[in-house]
Amino acid sequence: MACNLLVSEEKSMPKSVQDMSMDGDEPPSQYVVKGISFGSKDSSALIPIPIIDVSLLSSESELEKLRSALSSAGCFQAIGHGMSTSYLDKIREVAKQFFTLPVEEKQKYVRAVNESEGYGNDKIVSEKQVLDWSYRLTLRVFPKEKRRLSLWPENPSDFSEKLVDFSTRVKSMMDYLLRSMARSLNLEEGSFLDQFGGQSLLQARFNFYPPCSRPDLVLGVKPHTDRSGITVLLQDTEVEGLQVLVDDKWVNVPTIPEAFVVNLGDQMQIMSNGIFKSPMHRVVTNTEKLRMSVAMFNEPEPENEIGPLEGLINETRPRLYRNVKNYGDINYRCYQEGKIALETVKISDNSD
Repeated sequence: MACNLLVSEEKSMPKSVQDMSMDGDEPPSQYVVKGISFGSKDSSALIPIPIIDVSLLSSESELEKLRSALSSAGCFQAIGHGMSTSYLDKIREVAKQFFTLPVEEKQKYVRAVNESEGYGNDKIVSEKQVLDWSYRLTLRVFPKEKRRLSLWPENPSDFSEKLVDFSTRVKSMMDYLLRSMARSLNLEEGSFLDQFGGQSLLQARFNFYPPCSRPDLVLGVKPHTDRSGITVLLQDTEVEGLQVLVDDKWVNVPTIPEAFVVNLGDQMQIMSNGIFKSPMHRVVTNTEKLRMSVAMFNEPEPENEIGPLEGLINETRPRLYRNVKNYGDINYRCYQEGKIALETVKISDNSD
């Protein structure tokens, strides 16, 4: 109830992030990160992000690399996925074409108050919310009947065609990775997919991060873990900005034009009973170059109850999380309030 009340009072900022960036304005206080709650301020840690060749996951050695990456950093760079660099560049290009359209054209697809789909900034769910220095286009792609085509851009003219084709390919890769993750833990390969259900959600988010005059005070995206089961990110080919928290240090994720960044979300940490990690991550800003990315989020059907798989619970590793439904809503509220969503579903005492 309180959440809905806050959202209903949502107000727009006097100037958009795009206008403030173009004019070189000092960011308003609503964008300033007051304190760093997660990790040290040192973002120069030289901890390599693992690279996994998806085409080799039938081998035990690559499968072990996958298990190791997901149980430590919770993310990796995926190569060997079957999508060429030229194909990925076409997806990046269609995103850039949309973002360079006139403001009045993009406003046709603007996000409505209290909704997450469409063009614009995050919805406001808390008075304490620090705003992200970014704007984005968020669209649900699967299930097909859940698409809100009125929010899908008609310009570029091939936007919808390219998004559906890209989403189909990425979803196929995600399903293969989920089967491989199960095999890496000696589970039946459909174990995780069964919890996702036959109508799992796939959402695309086109992110745009313009230059910011105060990168020391403002973030493109504040520290958070994803609500999803698995997230696949197509990065900018040149401009870095994504950082992952590893061993309490912020680690830069380098740009590799032919690679996807794959990270797990909270729901996979729950399903794996804490063996696999949902990494905290953020996006930093810079003063000179705009950065874009395309993120694909896959999560279980909201009404599906998810929880730790029975095969991963034993005397030495008791159940860490309770079963939950609609975890996405829990995560989003906690994210905007600066709380850690996983802590709210954790079983506090395993001594019995």
